[in-house]
Amino acid sequence: MRYSEIGILVLVACSIAAQAQSEASNRCAALKTATLTEVEITDSVPVPEGKTIPPAYPGASPVGPLPAHCRVDGMINRRKGVDGVEYGIGFSLALPEPDAWNGDFMMQGGGGGNGVVAYPVGSSYTGDKPALARGFAVASTDSGHKAKTGGFDFTFMRDQQAYLDFAYMANAEVAGVAKQIIDRYYARPAAYSYFVGCSTGGREGMILSQRFPTVFNGIVSGDPAMRTGLSNLAIAQWIPVAYNKASPKDASGKPEIDKFLTETDRKIFMDGLMKQCDARDGVADGMIFDPIGCDFDPAVLACKSGQVDTCIAPEKIAAIKKAFAGPKNTYGTQVYPGFLYDTGIASTTGIPGLLALSKNGLFGPYTTATELDVDAAALHASDPLVEPASTNLSTFSQDGGKLIFFHGDSDPWFSPLDTLGYYKSLAATNGGANKVAEWSRMFLVPGMAHCGGGPSLDHFDMLSALVGWVEKGAAPESVVATGSAFPGRSRPLCAYPKHAQYTGSGDTQDARNFQCR
Repeated sequence: MRYSEIGILVLVACSIAAQAQSEASNRCAALKTATLTEVEITDSVPVPEGKTIPPAYPGASPVGPLPAHCRVDGMINRRKGVDGVEYGIGFSLALPEPDAWNGDFMMQGGGGGNGVVAYPVGSSYTGDKPALARGFAVASTDSGHKAKTGGFDFTFMRDQQAYLDFAYMANAEVAGVAKQIIDRYYARPAAYSYFVGCSTGGREGMILSQRFPTVFNGIVSGDPAMRTGLSNLAIAQWIPVAYNKASPKDASGKPEIDKFLTETDRKIFMDGLMKQCDARDGVADGMIFDPIGCDFDPAVLACKSGQVDTCIAPEKIAAIKKAFAGPKNTYGTQVYPGFLYDTGIASTTGIPGLLALSKNGLFGPYTTATELDVDAAALHASDPLVEPASTNLSTFSQDGGKLIFFHGDSDPWFSPLDTLGYYKSLAATNGGANKVAEWSRMFLVPGMAHCGGGPSLDHFDMLSALVGWVEKGAAPESVVATGSAFPGRSRPLCAYPKHAQYTGSGDTQDARNFQCR
């Protein structure tokens, strides 16, 4: 072939590519005039290849570069609410170019009190490539209000509809609109729909499985903020009050919770915990893969008469045991589950672990009280509209839905035992553990704090596990995890009740040398 012919072919190919890109741009721009009931499309613009999304929060990584896509922004049910404040369900949808679309739709969950429309890329718990880069059409939403004072601004709850949108309605509304836009843009509907979220997003995923069981084919619910009022009672009142009783006092007689444990105390505690629990998986590697089976009792570390070294004061041990056991009312009824003894409980990064409290918690200075009326505190701590409590998922499961849970063992905000308790209840009311495992799995993540961080392997791809289950029937027995806390290491996260166990041979850094048992 002569050079002139090659040049002509290159020009033709470039011309075809340019024409396709122009058609996609025109199709994207045309969406701005789309007419949908109670939906206002505020913008629809083509985004060229190479865009990088800045870190969503300090310490996070940027996302990108992203492939070319069409970004559609809009609002559902724009209105004036309480005090004349404007409300509406804001949303954003990223549409890969037609030849890059994999035919599926994914919605990313929110966080905290929401109130912000995050860039729809689907970068959490999707492995090395965000969902958008893998060809998914991706949506996000502010769940019906605009935050004014940060991620935990709940003033919108004065407006009834805004409260209902946040509690359970917004995600299903946005999913319905997103599917209509997808159908218009690609001239065919999405084949499968997925939802992935953690914390508030995890709660949202549970809500969708329970109250909108046919909207999504598969859902990933991580560290779900299931019962926020009760978890806040545990971490902001029950645990501090327990610690305050054994904390040193300042000049005015008030307990100094940040001095409850010394660095030496923490080291003694963690050394004792690791000595008993670390090597249960076959290798001493600084990780605990079976914290429930280990059944560690801190009482073994309490100083005995005349002992002052390599032990912890008995009153401190008693306080720790009470704190980790979780709040109980005057009748001895467990109000909220306890917390696991795990490697991240002494962590000082991010949200501090439960053995590393500072003067201030998530909601300001810790209480200095030494007594707590749990009955009174728990009376108004539950919110049935917000809490995903139902275990009747018969429609979801019979429709072929698949539901994956994961939770960090060292989560200092929402106890993994609460999520595990729900999963066990789900099994009990749906034919038993083997039956529910046909459509739902639970994964515990050693060392991981709330939705990430801690001395853990917190980088994993739950989306691929979900897609493989929904579209190919491959139920996930394990998901490989890595993380910056342990460079070069990989481990399988195993579907409950199994956990990773070293086979006895091969590189202990390699997940392939571990089995789920």
